[in-house]
Amino acid sequence: MAHLSNDPASKDRWIVVYPAYLNSRKTVQQGRRVPKEKAADNPTVFEIRDVCQSQGLNCEVENKYYPKDSAKDALCKGRVRVQLKQSDASFVNEKFQSRKALFLFLGEMIPKLKSRQSKSSQSENTNQQQGAGATAKKKKGKKGKGK
Repeated sequence: MAHLSNDPASKDRWIVVYPAYLNSRKTVQQGRRVPKEKAADNPTVFEIRDVCQSQGLNCEVENKYYPKDSAKDALCKGRVRVQLKQSDASFVNEKFQSRKALFLFLGEMIPKLKSRQSKSSQSENTNQQQGAGATAKKKKGKKGKGK
């Protein structure tokens, strides 16, 4: 069994963030660690990683399941390890001096991600494209019959 290193920069000392910690659809008993109004709707490990990297934090996605998550669904799969402290015990980013501060920030920022903003417009675009594709097919069919 690997024992924990005293070096704050070693990966086994990085904090772990599971998507369930920030998921507004989870209850506290199911593992949510932030208030519901500060949580995000079904966050993914990639969104968590992107927000952490945007703040200059070192992080790494790991392919692990959250123990409390019985569903084992693909959305909640994985976890992110984030480095909050450097070898000299100073903080990588002064804004995040505790895991709670990081969780609250992630919950606030994930809904603001460009990928989240464009998801609603993307679904409208795909519907429009599908509609356009169907009309284009109909037109092709009509052209063929007209000849």
